[in-house]
Amino acid sequence: KLRGVFTGWVQRTFQSTQAATASQNTCAADDKATRPGPKDCLVCSYNEWDPLEEVIVGRAENACVPPFSVEVKANTYEKYWGFYQKFGGQSFPKDHLKKAIAEIEEMCNILKGEGVIVKRPDPIDWSVKYKTPDFESTGMYAAMPRDILLVVGNEIIEAPMAWRARFFEYRAYRRLIKDYFNSGAKWTTAPKPTMADELYDQNYPIHSVEDRHKLAAQGKFVTTEFEPCFDAADFIRAGRDIFVQRSQVTNYMGIEWMRRHLAPDYRVHIISFKDPNPMHIDATFNIIGPGLVLSNPDRPCHQIELFKKAGWTVIQPPVPLIPDDHPLWMSSKWLSMNVLMLDEKRVMVDANETSIQKMFEKLGISVIKVNIRHANSLGGGFHCWTCDIRRRGILQSYFD
Repeated sequence: KLRGVFTGWVQRTFQSTQAATASQNTCAADDKATRPGPKDCLVCSYNEWDPLEEVIVGRAENACVPPFSVEVKANTYEKYWGFYQKFGGQSFPKDHLKKAIAEIEEMCNILKGEGVIVKRPDPIDWSVKYKTPDFESTGMYAAMPRDILLVVGNEIIEAPMAWRARFFEYRAYRRLIKDYFNSGAKWTTAPKPTMADELYDQNYPIHSVEDRHKLAAQGKFVTTEFEPCFDAADFIRAGRDIFVQRSQVTNYMGIEWMRRHLAPDYRVHIISFKDPNPMHIDATFNIIGPGLVLSNPDRPCHQIELFKKAGWTVIQPPVPLIPDDHPLWMSSKWLSMNVLMLDEKRVMVDANETSIQKMFEKLGISVIKVNIRHANSLGGGFHCWTCDIRRRGILQSYFD
């Protein structure tokens, strides 16, 4: 009996020692896995204007028209509603898409020629129908990385976007983000919304642009406060201060999630505009340098004195030159101010927008002209089509 007790004690001790050793080995492996430090990290960007070293550029390949759901209706102009009703779930016009793809390829080549490393998301078939317990839809595209990814320092944040057609858009970027994570970057996915019916005002009373003006002035949007949602493109960075708007795709709950997540190192400020269709801030308010901001004259900022009191120069860009008959299925003509700063003295601008080119030249900023007129039709300018991964600079405060 004593022999049995002793044998059992020896076995238990040996097993315990084995477990402890395994645990130590696991901890050692874990420690090794987390070794990449900030100096090795490929991701680092604090603002919109430090020298650009690496960027993600979106893809127009396989882009599909989103189904005409309530949140799509609230973010598009009534003259295109018939287009969505007819083609939702199908490819955008093939000839137009082909031209957009060629324009973005040329844009990538020009960026590379300027010394910028260019990365691209994976091509995906966006026409595949998917279903969750709460809804079903087809996909849209991976054309606008600015909408889904926000880089703050060495962290990449995946946004919980509000359109059902964009629920699985993150899949196109996962290969890239895993590479950045393995280089030492922080990787955060905001709470994924269910996109249940409760997230949307199913009876949102919109029939015209005039309706939008009234509703926006009353603080009424198609998205509710059922759960956090936001598009990354509703945020714009200026070092320790990050500005955001409550829009049709970004709710207060999403803004509060970001505020808590980024505190105390960053301050998130809500600003608002006289805008009938608030969706993404960068064609309304585009910060292009330390103390320099483009402010859309058609959508004045209600808090502009905050910037003026801090000594910032506020510039109103000229009226866009894009013709009325050019299709802009998801945006306004003001994509002309949706520019990409390569540094404080270089800017990528639409080759057709000569007025804003002259404005930049008067500011002493060299203009890099690229034609993306057909790519504009998919809903974005240069800032939308890109997500800057690395800019050469340090974290600073421009408002203290």
